[in-house]
Amino acid sequence: MAVTKEKKADILKKFKKSELDTGSPEVQVALITARLNDMAVHFAVHKKDNHGRHGLIKIVNRRRKLLDYLKSKDQKRYEQLISSLDIRK
Repeated sequence: MAVTKEKKADILKKFKKSELDTGSPEVQVALITARLNDMAVHFAVHKKDNHGRHGLIKIVNRRRKLLDYLKSKDQKRYEQLISSLDIRK
């Protein structure tokens, strides 16, 4: 259920702004989105995992806050991130 090291490295390579960037909103949202996608598979199998859903809601809220922050700071970066991750349809 966790994001593997290889997958995390790929995400960092794609979204980082500089060589040591691991904390920018784009990187954080991309990592959270990968984690949510993995969790979606879990919840497709385990429909009654209500304790896990509580954690899922917390993660979705964290991503929402980061996206709101990025939208308030730089609309263009927000739109690029949304389109590259296919979050909104």
